[in-house]
Amino acid sequence: MSEGTDRRIVVGVEGSGYAREALIWALEEAHHRGAVVEVVTCYSPTYVPAAPDLGYVPLDSFDLAAEVEKMQGEVIDSAVAASPYGSEVEIRRVLKKGRPADTLMAVAEGASMLVVGNRGRGGFAGLRLGSVSQAIAHHSPCPLVIVRTGLETD
Repeated sequence: MSEGTDRRIVVGVEGSGYAREALIWALEEAHHRGAVVEVVTCYSPTYVPAAPDLGYVPLDSFDLAAEVEKMQGEVIDSAVAASPYGSEVEIRRVLKKGRPADTLMAVAEGASMLVVGNRGRGGFAGLRLGSVSQAIAHHSPCPLVIVRTGLETD
């Protein structure tokens, strides 16, 4: 392993089956490498104009961070249960506010690997590669693995 690179595999998870498959793959890889898996989930609150003098206010009336954390936990639990190595690998959970591609690349700085699914929750079923996967494919700060699955529906 090169100097400055820790034994950390960063995985982007946004709730889709594609992300779950990427996490399962990362758990196996982490087992073989003796690495920690850092599961990163990004979110962005929705803001709307309130009044000319008040600026923008959050539209989300519920605790968005808590809902995102719950979703992340469900994906992690499902992947751990499906992986023969799930219980043997240390998993760190990270929630970050921000744009997914930029945030994932920032968190992956210095990691040994960044792993994502080939598609996410976007609505364009015909795409073979999601927008986040495509963006980080061009600018990833570390080796990138895009886990391609045969999932047809999510």
